[in-house]
Amino acid sequence: MTSTTPLRRQPVQQRSAKRVERMLEACAQLIEEVGYDGVTTTLIAERAGVAVGSLYQFFPDKRAVVQALTLRNLEKFIQTVDGRFGSTTLEHWWDAVDSIFDVYVQMHREVPAFSRLHFGDVVDMRLLDDRRDNNTVISDRISEMISTKFDIPLDEIQLPISIAVEAADGVLNLAFRRDAAGDPRILDEAKVLVRGYLSTRMPDQPDTRPA
Repeated sequence: MTSTTPLRRQPVQQRSAKRVERMLEACAQLIEEVGYDGVTTTLIAERAGVAVGSLYQFFPDKRAVVQALTLRNLEKFIQTVDGRFGSTTLEHWWDAVDSIFDVYVQMHREVPAFSRLHFGDVVDMRLLDDRRDNNTVISDRISEMISTKFDIPLDEIQLPISIAVEAADGVLNLAFRRDAAGDPRILDEAKVLVRGYLSTRMPDQPDTRPA
């Protein structure tokens, strides 16, 4: 669980919660248009249709708004991956890895500002949690899901998964630098690279898929 709390106070009433959601959506739209550096709290408030004082009731500054947006994207990522795990036949851990890749690419293409922010490194290497860097937060969550899904001891896969996430992060960044939608050849190579590495580090598991 993150120890970093971007909100000054939690919205209690539904009206306040909807206002905060409008601020997050406005922030995402603006980042998509002008990038993180071009966004201000005044612009966010104007786009959301609220007074800037209303924004400051919930967020101390622009960074906090972006942090809340990034945390929301993380939860969307985890929930989508978890949904894939529950609705798709995963007979081997590499099927899970492929699903995780696919969700990340889909979010990069479809979620406003995700292509600019990813999981927050452009803002702060510890945006998601002030005790761990962003990639560690991601790799820990992925390790927990794979451990649970395939009944693999968590301590056996945390380090390999963390290294795979770091390697994949670099190659995926290359894929999206080459092509805004993700160069398909490089995306395929990223999967090969991660599967090849993890196949030498993950506990043995028979492949039960038909030839």
